Amino acid sequence: MKGFDLLKHAVRAKEIFSVLARHGFADLLDQIEVPSGFWQRLVPAPAEHRSTGERIRLALEELGPTFVKLGQLISMRPETVPAPFIIELRKLQNHVPALPFEEIDRVMRAELGQDPSMVFSEFDPSPIAAGSLAQVYRARLRDGGAAVAVKVQRPNIVRNVHTDLELAAWLAQQLHTRVAALQAFDLPAVVAEVRAGVLRELDFLNEARNQQYFNTLNPAPEQVFAPGVLNALTTERLLVMDFVEGTTVGNGSHPGVDPRLLAAHGARSLVHQVLVAGFFHADPHAGNVLATPDGRLCLIDWGLAGHLTRRLRHALADFWQAAVEQDAERIVEIATALAPPNALIDPRTMEKEVTLALREDLNFIIGRQELGRAMLKLLYIFGRHGIPLSRDYSLMAKAVLSIEEVGRALDPEFNLRIHAGPILKTVQRERVGARAMGRRLRDLTRAALSGLHDLPGELQRLVRRLGHDDLTINFHHRGLEEIDDALKTSANRIALGVIIGSLIIGSSLIVTTRIPPFLLGYPALGIVGYLLSAVLGLYVVWDIIRHGRHR
Repeated sequence: MKGFDLLKHAVRAKEIFSVLARHGFADLLDQIEVPSGFWQRLVPAPAEHRSTGERIRLALEELGPTFVKLGQLISMRPETVPAPFIIELRKLQNHVPALPFEEIDRVMRAELGQDPSMVFSEFDPSPIAAGSLAQVYRARLRDGGAAVAVKVQRPNIVRNVHTDLELAAWLAQQLHTRVAALQAFDLPAVVAEVRAGVLRELDFLNEARNQQYFNTLNPAPEQVFAPGVLNALTTERLLVMDFVEGTTVGNGSHPGVDPRLLAAHGARSLVHQVLVAGFFHADPHAGNVLATPDGRLCLIDWGLAGHLTRRLRHALADFWQAAVEQDAERIVEIATALAPPNALIDPRTMEKEVTLALREDLNFIIGRQELGRAMLKLLYIFGRHGIPLSRDYSLMAKAVLSIEEVGRALDPEFNLRIHAGPILKTVQRERVGARAMGRRLRDLTRAALSGLHDLPGELQRLVRRLGHDDLTINFHHRGLEEIDDALKTSANRIALGVIIGSLIIGSSLIVTTRIPPFLLGYPALGIVGYLLSAVLGLYVVWDIIRHGRHR
């Protein structure tokens, strides 16, 4: 962001810098040379001793919805941010007071294009949820009488978010440029990617598509589902979907429902989403998972979803299998295969770091079964060694960590490995089974037939060019430069030798025949010839000594 833009947003900038200073980051503000007057130096130091990660979290919460969302999305980048920071950022909560219904009503009228009473026979003006970007209300459709949940975007949120994102991008660039200790994290790139994620979440059409896509791929709607969407009433700022009766799994009270069964349903669904469908809910924390009275789980808030290609899914299955088996060498091999061609990798150092990470968070001997935490640490290790895996791997690691926490809240003996085992076997069959071999053979045959189909045309073009004498073949020899130089040097010395010999013979004939003019009693031309041949001869000897015999 340019300097004059900072002045343009001076009021908000001063507020941001003051909050950062109040939470103990005044030294960073000094290093980036914030213009005087943008924050007050007489800011009280933090009263309590807190970790850096905790101070960052508290500062982001105080800075408001946009920075909370930035922190939440940065927590999905474990390849660039250390695991302790990730764990702390995951605690970010939106403490956002609900806006008066009159302000929300104006947005709803603009999106519907008519009075809401023409669409809804009932509408409760008290929100059932208030988030950083939107508020959710319960209503009933006039047509059919179905109960629906209406998610309405907060007024002016887009403008406010853009302002905060510009300031965050400016601050990230200044920190990256001026603070050497932070350059390894590449904050500008992280903020740029997070910015794209925030803007995607502002488009409720994207969230609607994600919900519908999940319900299309979901193999067990009797266990896990997402609310249905009413497309005719949904816009970029308004999302109308089926109302789902239920309580969040973090509530702890689910009468008539076996919590262990809910934990199993959630685990199997997430593993299927990740490894089989390649499309998954990126943030299934306790507040985004509802337990319904009929014993099902409903996944809500689909603003952010992950996508994995077949190759990435298969590599992830290998990662999980190797992690469970504590095979650090295999994990490094898989990561190396996914690395960019120019990555400089030290396998031995990586193996040591991976082994330590597995022993800390995935050690079955001492009862540690934190697959999500282990994946976060592994992704950070890979990132530090120049292997920036897909952003969706980061989303996956956070989703696994969330579902493990939800599972343990419902079932203290929850073990994700038990529920993942059957699905991992399904993935292996997909890779090495008869159907997979048939698919590979079909692809190979199609490629071969395509090549054969194109071959006659290519041969015809080649023959046509030969007939018109229009075919040029260029040869470029590599590694012959030294030989070429040696031949040129040898040829030059031979030529000088012939010239020197000719001068000596010619001068001798002139001296013998005593051809005038004379100099000191000897033929002058002969003496000049002897002197010139001597000079050239000394030059050749000096050149040979200087460059060596090989020249």
